[in-house]
Amino acid sequence: MNYYAVIGNPIAHSISPRLHNNAFEALGINSVYSRYLLDTSASASKLRQKFFALGLSGANITVPFKEIALECADKQDELAKKIGSANTLVLNAGKIHAFNTDAPGFMMAIAEFENIKNALIIGAGGTARALAHALKASGAEVSVLNRSEGRVGAFSEFAYFTTQDFKASKSYELIVNTTPAGLTFAGLPCDKKLLAELFSGAKYAFDVVYGRDTEFIKLAKAKNLRVKDGLEMLLYQAVLAFEHFSSKKNEREKIQIAMRKALSL
Repeated sequence: MNYYAVIGNPIAHSISPRLHNNAFEALGINSVYSRYLLDTSASASKLRQKFFALGLSGANITVPFKEIALECADKQDELAKKIGSANTLVLNAGKIHAFNTDAPGFMMAIAEFENIKNALIIGAGGTARALAHALKASGAEVSVLNRSEGRVGAFSEFAYFTTQDFKASKSYELIVNTTPAGLTFAGLPCDKKLLAELFSGAKYAFDVVYGRDTEFIKLAKAKNLRVKDGLEMLLYQAVLAFEHFSSKKNEREKIQIAMRKALSL
């Protein structure tokens, strides 16, 4: 039997075990998938140590460890390397390989948001990096809004603003929340008045948080935007990660059906 897990902090809310275990059963694969809570101060070496100590064949990595997940790997997929973060680790011949399935999973989730010319991403963690690169590759102009200047170097390819000096002087078609607002704390990812102004000029809003009606989503709905939470992004990135875990790249439809059943989608 092979063992897999999703590693993050917080992690109790994650439904990834339900998705992957359902798919393992549907495809007749003798494996099990669980959750692991890692201390937020963990380094890349600590993550690597824990990966081997748990006897994992693979893992999904969630907030706040996606950037150190890339660092802890022996081999990095080109997309993950370009983005600068990884959400999927796979053990192959004793070496950890890092992948990023967040970026393609996000684009699959927002396929119905057509012809996005510009977007504003709120937050500047590993997920924000993946989504920014995915949107840029699709042809969209991407800006990033964060609490401080501390992450500006990680977003050198994009317009970067801090919440202290940002003015909603430009319209963005898509507003994306990648912060833990609604997950680890109540409230909005930035000032309500500023966000309301941004929503007034937008068409779409996307929150990576799933399974709850966050304040971000509520405000976007009040402004009559088309909204999506992170549930389908979770689904699609999980399907792509599962392909790396199982080498079942010709079984995508079957994997997706099994995971959709787990979500009752």
